[in-house]
This record gives sequence, C-alpha cells and structure tokens, in this order.
Amino acid sequence: MIPQETVEQILNTALIEEVVGDYVELKKSGSALRGLSPFTNEKTPSFYVLPAKSIFKCFSSGKGGSLVTFLMEQEKVSYPEALRMLARRYNIEIREEAPTPEELAAATAKESLGNVVSWAQKWFTSQLRTTDQGQAIGRSYFVERGFRDDVLDKFLIGYSPESWDALATAAQEAGYSADQLVEAGLCKQREDGSLWDFFKGRVMFPIRDVTGRVIGFGGRTLSSDKKVAKYFNSPESVLYNKSKVLYGMHLAKPAIVREARCFLVEGYTDVMAMHQAGVENVVASSGTALTEGQIRLIRRFTPHVTVIFDGDAAGIRASERGIDMLLAEGMAVKVVLLPDGDDPDTYAKKVGSDALRQAIHEGARDFLQFKIELLQATSGDDPLQRAEMIRSVVTSIAAIPDGIQRSVYLQTSASQLGLPEDVLATEVAKALHAREKAAARKSQDGRVGMIPAMPSLEAPMPWEGGSPPPLGEDQEPGSAAHLRTPRSLVEDNLIRALLEYGTDPIEVEVMEGETQTAVTVPFAELVIHRLEEEHLSMSVDVNQVLVNRFSQELDEDRVLTSDMLAREQDAAMQQKVASALVQRYQLSPNWSQRHKIYPTVERDQLAALLEDSLRRLHCFDFRSEVDEISRRLAEPGLDLDQERALLAHKLQLDRKIQTIMVHFGTVVFPA
Repeated sequence: MIPQETVEQILNTALIEEVVGDYVELKKSGSALRGLSPFTNEKTPSFYVLPAKSIFKCFSSGKGGSLVTFLMEQEKVSYPEALRMLARRYNIEIREEAPTPEELAAATAKESLGNVVSWAQKWFTSQLRTTDQGQAIGRSYFVERGFRDDVLDKFLIGYSPESWDALATAAQEAGYSADQLVEAGLCKQREDGSLWDFFKGRVMFPIRDVTGRVIGFGGRTLSSDKKVAKYFNSPESVLYNKSKVLYGMHLAKPAIVREARCFLVEGYTDVMAMHQAGVENVVASSGTALTEGQIRLIRRFTPHVTVIFDGDAAGIRASERGIDMLLAEGMAVKVVLLPDGDDPDTYAKKVGSDALRQAIHEGARDFLQFKIELLQATSGDDPLQRAEMIRSVVTSIAAIPDGIQRSVYLQTSASQLGLPEDVLATEVAKALHAREKAAARKSQDGRVGMIPAMPSLEAPMPWEGGSPPPLGEDQEPGSAAHLRTPRSLVEDNLIRALLEYGTDPIEVEVMEGETQTAVTVPFAELVIHRLEEEHLSMSVDVNQVLVNRFSQELDEDRVLTSDMLAREQDAAMQQKVASALVQRYQLSPNWSQRHKIYPTVERDQLAALLEDSLRRLHCFDFRSEVDEISRRLAEPGLDLDQERALLAHKLQLDRKIQTIMVHFGTVVFPA
C-alpha cells in the first residue's frame, strides 16, 4: 500500500501535460492543450488537457479525469500501478506499507508480467556488458557492425547466453515462477515440467512502449545455420501487443514532433544506425506488416511519414499494402530508395553518417510518383502487366480520404501514365464505391442499434456568457447518459459553475434583525444554501453526490474544489469534473474584437446564473407536478372535491410557471 503522503507527493510533482505528451502531440488551444485522441481513431483533434486543473477530456470517446485516470485507461493498469509509473518517471521513492490480502489479490497479470520482463531486460543487458561470453560473442557482433557502446546502452541491448537454462535458473532464484516465465515468452516448458530458454544464444533487442517501459523482446540468432530462424519475437500477451507497438517510438517522439516527420524503417538495427547517424525521428515495425494500430501511433505525433526502402523491388512490392494503409489514414507519404540494395545500417557503414542524412532528406520523393515510375520500369510494354500496374495505382489513389488531394493525384498520375484523366477518374470512382460498400458492410456487422434523437427543449435556454454548457458526463453517442433531459442540462450548468467558481467571493444581502447587511461568502456556500432553502435536489445521481460533498465540506468550514475531486479514485467523479470544466468550443477573442461583440463575463454574473438556474429547476418540477395532476384528473372515480382540489393546485402551478417564463421573456398562454 502506498502511503498517503507519497501519493500527495506524486500528484503534486507530476505534470499532466508532460506525461500525456508521451502519448499525444499537444498544441496550445486557449488555456488548454489539444491533440488527437489516443482512445479513438479520429482525424480532427477533440482531446483536451487543462494543465491548470490537471485534468483531461476526450470528446470523441467520452473519457475524462485526472492524470492517474489517463494512465489507467491508456495502460490498462490499476490505480496503484499508475501511481508507481508516475513515481518512476519523477524519481520519487515509494516505501510501501505492507499490502492487505485484498490488495495482494487485486494485483493484475499485466503488472506481474511487467515485473518479469523488466527483470529479464536487466539480466540480458548485464550478460552483454559483464560476462566473458556476452563480450566475446554478443558485444563483438555489434562492434563488427560498427555500433558504438553509447548506442548499445541507449537501446538497452543485451545477450542471452548459449545455454538451455541460464535465464530460467537465474529468474527462479530471483523469485519468479515457471508460469510467469512461460507467460512472458522467456522460457518454454518440457513435458517433464523443466524449463528451457527461448532466446538462448541470441543478441537481445528490448521492445519498449511509448513511455519507455520494456514490454517484450526481439532476439537475433548469431548462428549461421540456415535452419535456425533469424529473429524471434516475444509472443503476444496482456503486456505486449505487437500490432500497437513501434520499435524506437519512445526515443523518437520528441524528434518526430520537432521535425514534423517520422522515418519508417524495417528492422531494429536500422533504427539504431539512424540514431548513430544523428537521426532520431525514426521507428520500425519490428519485422511485422504495418498495422492500423501502428499507423495511429505515428499519427498522434505527425501526419508526415517517409518510408525508407532498400533497393529490393520485391520488398517494395510487399510494402505497398502498408503504404496504402498510411494513405487511407490521411498520412502524407514520401519514400526514399537507398542505392545498391543497402538498408540504413549497411549504407551508413559504407558511406558515413553525413551521406545517410543527406540521402534520406534530399532523396525523399512522393510515393505515388515513385510507384508509377517503378511499375513502368518493371511492366515494360506488356499490356497485362501495364493494366495491373494501373489498377495498383488506382487502389492507392482511392485510399486517399481527402477529396482535393485525391483530385490532384488523379491529374498528376494520369499525366505520368499517359492516360485520359476521365478514364482514370472512372476507375478510381469504382474503387471508391467498392471501399464504401465494404465499409458499410463492416459497419452493419458491428451495429448495435440506432441512435435516437436528442429531446427538444420546451423553452429557450439563454446560457449566460454566450456559450452553452458542456455535455456533462459524455458517453458514447446513443447511450442512456448521452440522452439527457432539459432539467439535467440546467443541473449540469449549475454544477459546472459550482466547480469552476466555488471559491469565488460573492456579495449577498442578508437581514440581521431589521437591518439589511451586505456580506461576502464563497459562491459554493450561496449555491448550497439556496438549494437547501428551496428544497431543490438534483435528478442526476452524480450531480446530487457533488452537492452533498460540497455541503459536507462547508460543514467543516472548507470549500470543495475541482482539484480536490480530480485527485480522488472515483472514476465517475473524475469524469464529471473533466466534462464540466473542459470546454470544447470557445469564442475567439480575435472574432470578438473584429466584430466589436463582447460576451458577458460569467464570473461577474454568478448571482444571476444561480437565480436563473433555480427558477428553471423549479419550473421543470412544477411542470412535472402539472403532468401528474393531469394524469390523475384523467383517472375514473374522482369525486368532485378531489377534482376541485387538483384543479386549484394545477392553477397555482400554472401561475408559478407563467411568472417564471415572464422572467425569461417567454409568453405562456394558460391551457
């Protein structure tokens, strides 16, 4: 169990913009930071971070909360493990108290697996650096390939000894079980239950996630035996999903953002060679075919990708599908073809780092133009091969989602192919139609139900400050929480103001005896007092919980703040705070100045906001009572006195509603 004072130190030290910036490229947007959602595959940024409040809000997925909540969602870890991740990042020592049996039982498989893999990385690296076999075999392999020691250290390169059970023995002596070692893919188990090392006799490339945590390994054999697989990778696990990981991304992130470009290469040593040459904005797909998850990971940081090929035509052909996937995600794709069949590793060794940097920057070309030239060179005058080439070009053009960009490529490609533009456009239209039908079928297969329409409001809702309230606790469109009542909209707006301005002083008039005196109280105290005085409650559970929390804190002479709530473990509460405080749309100051239109400053109108909110809540309650009376009047068996009493009560309610509507400038005709 992590002591509370350590929790406070972690939360006070960690900066949400720094940590979230490991996952999302954030750009300034007013007082917030904005970027593409790490939870959904969106094209327009709807993910917001408020550094001042240390909260985030994702409008595309509905998720929101604190930095700890973000790590729990993104990394699928528990609350304590998210705190440990932050402590490791900020070098905060955790001296944990003895865990309870319940806490021990709640330890996740992912955390356990992460501990095993982290230990294994340190062991492999130590074998390379400190053992005779590691130096003579493992390190000498990299020295012969021209890699410096600082690059080996940067990538935590290791060595697995040429032994059937060296790692298994050391790991079990360190306290790790056979089941853990097998699940992590470090060992295999024989029929008699004994273990053997899966990566024996290989140099080891630790695979790290976007935060730099080791989650798996790639191992390269040093044997010349053709029957031995050149590379082994860790198997899929709760920790390692190869379709969502790019080798070197944790080191490449800052350079990708700085250079606004990502270089994509094939293998581990290609990434290392580029770093040694001074190019750090580079990642590799780790020997697997490029996946949508990997592309989305790149797109968090830049839409510009340069794919580096060696001179092997077969390899280029094999990569075409991956490049079409890049185009389909709206990426701007360039290619670099290194001469003489070299990859970045061999080319840098042959001509030096300066020549490699020059080749990848000055030799980058538009992918489609390069593809057409390559296919023309290989198809020659063969009509069938030429037709196949054109179909391949059409497929790539149809993958581009932006209509204008697609049209430009149509024009240039038609000219390059010597085809009438309308002919190529017709084929692209066919390909687009086929893609849309396939997408529609996929959507139909995954559909769970139609999304009903939002309920209409009976009366105008002139929100103070010129902007509507936030959507509150956003859920997926179509969910029950998404379809809220007009009353809950008013509640959400009042709760938002309570969270945002709760500590702000506000002057109110009170009667002391027969004298009216002005006193200053926190806005939260005035709101809670008025709600209790007028016997108003919230219809949304989380709103009422918040009101109760404010009331409890005021009983202790404290004002509850959004910062205090954002630090709690209650996910629903954090979600509410984030939804209430993060505004997706704001009126541009430039627009206001240009048109000489200046909205009311909400902070100066808190008393009016409260008064209007209370009136609306009363109005909704009165209308509910009127509806109930109408229902009862329609029931058979009422005697005359009961009917008169109900009608009299209804008349009183109608008059109250009419008075409220006149306040808002709405004329209501009696029924």
